[in-house]
Amino acid sequence: MTENTEFKRYMCIVCGWVYDEAEGAPDDGIEPGTKWENVPLNWSCPDCGATKDDFEMVEID
Repeated sequence: MTENTEFKRYMCIVCGWVYDEAEGAPDDGIEPGTKWENVPLNWSCPDCGATKDDFEMVEID
């Protein structure tokens, strides 16, 4: 079985930090391959501290 997983990147509009689904955020407990929708709601941006619920993330190419 072949799984076609397309990873996306999202940018914090507060500080510009980029979350890459393929890379995750291991230093913050988010494993590589974690889709954005599976990142906990109480997670916060490692650079500016804004929470996922407090600001929009923008999909970037």
